[in-house]
Amino acid sequence: MDLQLQGKHVLVTGGSRGIGLACAREFLREGCKVTLVGRSAAHMDSAMSSLRAGSAQLAGHCADLRDAAAALQAVEDTEAQLGPIDILVNSAGAARRTPPDELRPQAWQDAMQAKFFTYVNVMDPVVRRMGARGTGCVVNVIGMGGKVATSTHLAGGAANAALMLATAGLANAWGPRGVRINAVNPTLTLTDRLAEGFAVDARLRHTTEAEVLKQAEKKLPLGRLAQPEEIAAVVLFLASPRASYVSGAILSMDGAAVPLVA
Repeated sequence: MDLQLQGKHVLVTGGSRGIGLACAREFLREGCKVTLVGRSAAHMDSAMSSLRAGSAQLAGHCADLRDAAAALQAVEDTEAQLGPIDILVNSAGAARRTPPDELRPQAWQDAMQAKFFTYVNVMDPVVRRMGARGTGCVVNVIGMGGKVATSTHLAGGAANAALMLATAGLANAWGPRGVRINAVNPTLTLTDRLAEGFAVDARLRHTTEAEVLKQAEKKLPLGRLAQPEEIAAVVLFLASPRASYVSGAILSMDGAAVPLVA
């Protein structure tokens, strides 16, 4: 299927690793111009090196997206280098998993900064620019933690739930100006961040990370964790003109682990 993405300029936050990096790679294969934004210079250098063979139309910027001014500057630098942003994929930030006995008010605040505001601080200027042009698409990679409470992911799950509401509400508000906004909620996906979460779970359960992985796989109807590329494939479809009447959708990608009608 031709996704009709050739020549589109895509900004991927959190694009230097994990699901964001997988998305960047797939957009490059579709002939897009791609800009990555990430916080770590080391991760960015590694990502740029791995992607550079895919396209000359590739750029990378380091920024702490928890800072609204830094996020705005990253957007301005991005558009100055490769032109107006046609597609925004938010995959930056992840709240630390914290056992419930260790939760304090600061952990809840940190989770909102790490997950909610890293998305909102970029969406705000980008959506306004898309609306002024009368076209654009946003896909937020969020997570099932906002739909199903997990004892070690309560603060992060609350941030995820807030992002889902923001996604649906902004889609409704900006749809009349030609902007589509959707979200995907991946299940456990094989990334570095997942490994960090498994370490917390292993400590809480007094077991090994390998055992945590084994138990997680047993709970999934498909018998395995998701691969970043599988999440990226759905992100690309939602970002493409092939999904031109899909907006405000919150798509669960948990392999039917939680059989909800929603």
